[in-house]
Amino acid sequence: QVQLVESGGGLVQAGGSLTLSCAASGSTSSINMMGWYRQTPGKQRELVADITSGGTTNYANYVKGRFTISRDNAKHTVYLQMNSLKPEDTANYYCNADYYYYPKYARSWGQGTQVTVSS
Repeated sequence: QVQLVESGGGLVQAGGSLTLSCAASGSTSSINMMGWYRQTPGKQRELVADITSGGTTNYANYVKGRFTISRDNAKHTVYLQMNSLKPEDTANYYCNADYYYYPKYARSWGQGTQVTVSS
């Protein structure tokens, strides 16, 4: 199985930047997709961005041009660089990893890290 630990959340003013990190451990060689989701109280968790093991990225429209997802396969770590933050980016951010766990694919989630953007 795969375990994920996020770090890097915090409080930032609107227009500022933060970088989130998510380190994977366990069966890391079986990881394919890694990504970031976010959730606010009363709302469903939504995709922010994801990245394949080959480096192909995908972003939600509301973060395109502001957020960048990257991945260091040697360190089994995925990053989310967040620039030009807005108050509406305030949420709990969760890292996820999709990996092959015989006989099928499985998904792991991190514990979440809070990002708060003040106006």
